[in-house]
Amino acid sequence: MKNFIKYLILMTIIFNNNGANAEMTTNTKISIKTSQGDIKLELFDDKAPITSGNFKEYIKSGHFSNSIFHRVIKDFMIQGGGFTPEMKEKESLPPIKNEANNKLSNERGTIAMARTNDPHSASSQFFINLKDNTFLDFKSETMQGWGYCVFGKVIEGIEVIDKIALVETGSYGPHQDVPKDPVIIEEIIIE
Repeated sequence: MKNFIKYLILMTIIFNNNGANAEMTTNTKISIKTSQGDIKLELFDDKAPITSGNFKEYIKSGHFSNSIFHRVIKDFMIQGGGFTPEMKEKESLPPIKNEANNKLSNERGTIAMARTNDPHSASSQFFINLKDNTFLDFKSETMQGWGYCVFGKVIEGIEVIDKIALVETGSYGPHQDVPKDPVIIEEIIIE
């Protein structure tokens, strides 16, 4: 009888913990449909709410449809969200506050915001890390220390980003590391 009671207590604890975790997992799932295959990601709405909210606004407006991964650097990252297949820059919303101080690391398969030298200049462009790029992580609230805000991670389709990483690249005007055959982002959808 004692073992049965222990079993019931244990099952209750497991059930309650799993139930709590299921309720807490409310992060947004998205799919990036590309000419090379689909990539599914979880956005960290809980740890990067401004950045995730900004990204979802771009998704809802259709901004990413028929755009490209315009910068591909093998063993580093793939970048998209800002150019058409003709390498025409797309209009973007005002820049957002950098949330890289959320303690998330630029590990393989994470998605982060691209920006200029100004730490708070991210708008629509993003990149997916092909390997652990911890040198891009937040170190301090200084111009050099802000880092790049991670706001999600690949949960399916890691092989697609690896495939994209192998495309042949070259220069296009002032831009370098541009795929010679465009890697199209057909659309990004919220699931």
